[in-house]
Amino acid sequence: MPATWICSGSRGTGRSATDRCHRAPGSTVAAMAIRHDSGIVLRSYSFGEADKIVVLLSPLHGKLRTVAKGVRKTKSRFGGRLESFMEVDVVLYEGRNLDLITQAEMKSSFPSLRRDLEAVAAASTMAEVVDAVAQENEPSIALYALLRRGLAALDAGLTSRDVLTAFLLQLLTVQGLAPALTRCASCGQTRSLDRFSVAAGGILCGDCRPEGSVRLRPGLVDRLADLATLDLAMIEPDDDLGSDAMWVTRRFVEFHLERRIVSLAVLDG
Repeated sequence: MPATWICSGSRGTGRSATDRCHRAPGSTVAAMAIRHDSGIVLRSYSFGEADKIVVLLSPLHGKLRTVAKGVRKTKSRFGGRLESFMEVDVVLYEGRNLDLITQAEMKSSFPSLRRDLEAVAAASTMAEVVDAVAQENEPSIALYALLRRGLAALDAGLTSRDVLTAFLLQLLTVQGLAPALTRCASCGQTRSLDRFSVAAGGILCGDCRPEGSVRLRPGLVDRLADLATLDLAMIEPDDDLGSDAMWVTRRFVEFHLERRIVSLAVLDG
């Protein structure tokens, strides 16, 4: 028998809805599905008059689509804790379609990156790509850790373009899509690596030249290989090869996503 609730209907008493209601005799109720989780906010958008849909990445549950009730009201108790790129601990009430955020506590806000337009653009790109590859109800521990390291590197003031290039290359590795960077993607040899093909799967030697491959500048192959493995907190800027490294990486990521990365428009300028 479904639960039947009797409520007093009183208002203005300062009590919550559950304080003013009680279960009718003889009815039953399932235990409320409440859980604690952690997440990084990937994006949010308005929902109804005062609510927001908040999309988070959880290390244990992957992509979460949640709703924050009344968060757009000026007196909301946790609206400022659910902005993009913020890392939070949340208490969720599991709903049929969307989980309801009932509590949110700040873990990291990465405040410094928000004061730099290029850092914000890089963080937006990280969040956009993670949103595209993360799956719901699927552990994402490695992806979560990578995103957090990327945001921390931007917050520390490291060069946004180079950190982003490294982040994207390492995200490809996490997803099992890493391009060949240390040997020819076609024949496997390690000499004369000076061409690149998205369709072929990465770097190519001078003997392998499929249609659509492009010749790379000297030093670029080594730079890409370094960015794919370096700790994001240790990335040194390279003004000479930085733009080319981003160009190659972007083409490879967009090929596998089958879509353009919208957030990169700011960095293009």
